[in-house]
Amino acid sequence: MHFCNMTGTVYKSTGSWYQIKADDGKFYKCRIKGKFRIKGIKSTNPVAVGDRVVFKLEDPQDEEQNGVISAIKDRDNYIIRKSVNLSKQTHIIASNIDQAFLLVTLNNPPTFTTFIDRFLVTAEAYEIKAILLFNKIDAYSPEELDEVKYLAAMYRQIGYQCIGISAKTGKNIEQVKELMQDKTSMISGHSGTGKSTLVNAIEPKLDLKTTQISEQSRQGQHTTTFAEMFDLDFGARIIDTPGIKGFGVVDIEKEELGDYFPEFFTLKQDCKFNNCLHIDEPQCAVKDALEAGEIPWSRYKSYLQILKGEDGQQYRMDNYDQE
Repeated sequence: MHFCNMTGTVYKSTGSWYQIKADDGKFYKCRIKGKFRIKGIKSTNPVAVGDRVVFKLEDPQDEEQNGVISAIKDRDNYIIRKSVNLSKQTHIIASNIDQAFLLVTLNNPPTFTTFIDRFLVTAEAYEIKAILLFNKIDAYSPEELDEVKYLAAMYRQIGYQCIGISAKTGKNIEQVKELMQDKTSMISGHSGTGKSTLVNAIEPKLDLKTTQISEQSRQGQHTTTFAEMFDLDFGARIIDTPGIKGFGVVDIEKEELGDYFPEFFTLKQDCKFNNCLHIDEPQCAVKDALEAGEIPWSRYKSYLQILKGEDGQQYRMDNYDQE
């Protein structure tokens, strides 16, 4: 029996209990004792899925084999969003991630570019590779497919990998599996974009419940939702995240926001002022590129919206409604 410290990885969190896969391959149910504060992070969940932790069994004679977490090892990275209930707090979605897939659907439900951009900015800020998966391409009309192609071309030009997939028919699922090989991948997106269907297409035996919940019934409910990690047969790990309605960007200074838009960052050195916010400063390379059609308006609009949210100033959005 283990009286000593053990290490393992958090696979699931319910808020009070954590399911941990120890280095011996066994799963243990653990909790945390007392206040757990990680310096610099005001988060609603001190321990996140993906964390490497140190724990000890409470009573080695106990058949339940419950343990107590005593320490969290340094994270390679983590990704956070604003907590649903407390705006000042953040919620760590997951940690120690190799890459993040964002599922995008044109309609049913619509994924707007502002949501995509907030996700990409957060991934850039936390140094996590992001890949866009345009799902349900089996269900689109020719016009809708053109729109998906336009969006994918726009993000590819910026430097993001984009793949058109159908979790339902299996189109390009093998390509996604190849990208996942030997990595820990997080899958995110709005509810209804087909995350569970995708995970089930990748690994049918997981049989994740696909949610058929209307947004109406979901509104007013403050259901706490947590990510969960799964081992896949082909040497990969997947972190399935709950459906995200909005993606609030946190902890980014307005002066550095432009650095997380790669196409802005490359132009930054050509701006007259090195602290240019690309709003109304003279001789701004980003604004010049925007006018010349080299930067998409939707990206600039997202940038202004995030900036506006960050320091509370109301920038005039009506000038930037061209798509």
